[in-house]
Amino acid sequence: MLRFARGLCSRLRRRGRALATAAPSAPNDGRLGEGIAHRTVFVNGINMHVSEKGDGPVVLLLHGFPELWYTWRHQMHRLAALGYRAVAPDLRGFGDSEVPADPRDYSIFHIVGDLIELINSLGQDQVFVVGHDWGSMVAWNLSMFRPDKVRAMVNLSQAFTPRNPTRKSLEYLRSAFGDDYYICRFQEPGKIEAEFASYGTAWVLKKFLTYRNPGPFYINKDQGWSLPSEIPLPSWLSEFDIDYYSNKYEKTGFTGGLNYYRALDL
Repeated sequence: MLRFARGLCSRLRRRGRALATAAPSAPNDGRLGEGIAHRTVFVNGINMHVSEKGDGPVVLLLHGFPELWYTWRHQMHRLAALGYRAVAPDLRGFGDSEVPADPRDYSIFHIVGDLIELINSLGQDQVFVVGHDWGSMVAWNLSMFRPDKVRAMVNLSQAFTPRNPTRKSLEYLRSAFGDDYYICRFQEPGKIEAEFASYGTAWVLKKFLTYRNPGPFYINKDQGWSLPSEIPLPSWLSEFDIDYYSNKYEKTGFTGGLNYYRALDL
């Protein structure tokens, strides 16, 4: 795994200058979707939207919350140029993939099961796996449940947290951080969705995607979030990107992604 990660970073550094004109990473605009193919596959009882680019060994890219396949658009161009087949699905409950309503349909067994069938549908025995945020948690479990399917793994933002058979996840989070901790606030179906609707989809996405405080993330139950007139965007995130995410989340709502948190104890 480490050899793959170091080798990939080294190749990207060596070829970054040559690739700059072929697949520009800035500014963020609609050109970044060019050359990326999209299709829907039926896996594990749901329809899953999959984006892909390139030919060669498969690198499976797993997004987090509140994200989509679109999170990986820059990396897909780079990986394809380096001779890989970059595959980035909208995970169960996100984007153009199916959104089951019941939180019980979001156990880690369901989510990993989706990916096993996706890997099989790609005609692959093994794939490289890269995860971010919730995608990292899924990648850890995919690697534990089916190590035969994982050639190597790279994860971002989430360290491995083994299951503690003597303690429920939500019980621990409430005792450590209180009821206003964001994961605890996400638990009651419909409640946080209504709050998000009052703020507006685009504002909620900007709030999550630009949040930089390394401490625990709270959403006060009585006061909610303060609403500045404008949230400045960093250089790597454009209004075009926010519009893309917003259009998808306005279609599906946030419930699918929130159900990952609601299924934690499962």
